[in-house]
Amino acid sequence: MSPLRIGLMTLLAMTAFAGNSLLCRMALRHSQIDAATFTTIRLASGAMVLWLVVSMRRGNTEGKGSWQSATALFVYAAAFSYAYVKLSAATGALLLFGAVQATMIGYGIWSGERLARLQVGGLALALGGLAGLLLPGLSAPPVTASSMMLAAGIAWGIYSLRGRGAGDPTRVTAGNFLRAVPIAVLLNLLMLRGAPLDSEGIWYAVCSGAVASGLGYAVWYTALPALKATHAATVQLSVPVLAAFGGILFLGESLSLHQVLSSVAILGGIALVLLEKQRVAGVGHAGARGGR
Repeated sequence: MSPLRIGLMTLLAMTAFAGNSLLCRMALRHSQIDAATFTTIRLASGAMVLWLVVSMRRGNTEGKGSWQSATALFVYAAAFSYAYVKLSAATGALLLFGAVQATMIGYGIWSGERLARLQVGGLALALGGLAGLLLPGLSAPPVTASSMMLAAGIAWGIYSLRGRGAGDPTRVTAGNFLRAVPIAVLLNLLMLRGAPLDSEGIWYAVCSGAVASGLGYAVWYTALPALKATHAATVQLSVPVLAAFGGILFLGESLSLHQVLSSVAILGGIALVLLEKQRVAGVGHAGARGGR
């Protein structure tokens, strides 16, 4: 695969992931659809597209998903939808990304991974930025919605950790989406309040599930093997930035200085952790080769 094609596929995947925030926010702001119905349609349409992708592919047939991972996927999708009832696209994407990375870094520390000094500083900067974003004030996001998005990020972090070594990632994701659909339907039945369905809301949900989620994951998992681990991690820093620009362009949202400074701290801190991790790993490998 040529570097240009890898770059284009990566950009397309990151744009799709940012698009999820925009589509969800648009649906809940401009249409009659409710968060539970949006979640159900998103997961169902995503499952359908991923199943079609897997059925047309040949190669690795390992992996089929699990109910535990499907539950984590459902918690992420549902909390994501409910959070975007009140959050802006930029704030939601930033909180989500920060929570995902904090969960995965925290798991690494709990598993015995040691952080270099620069990584500790980066983690402190990111957590400080996250705390600063949530501090009470005129531009602070709503507490309940913020808590829901943080829960979504933690759930996605758990989902990502569970997916390591589970088999072909597209096939595993398809299996998890299929299993998450009946859980979402149950939520929909429990939360059903006679909310009217309109074509605009359904269209946003289908686009979120089929295009931004289903095709987005398929493209990302195709490009992922050609990316170094540090590149794969750091390129995802672009998702909150893309979501912020999309919110400004398509939703008329604005960014306060408070939000900008918090974003720089969170994304910059996480970048320090990821890049220093790769540098330390590279030094370790070089030392090991020299020792031989």
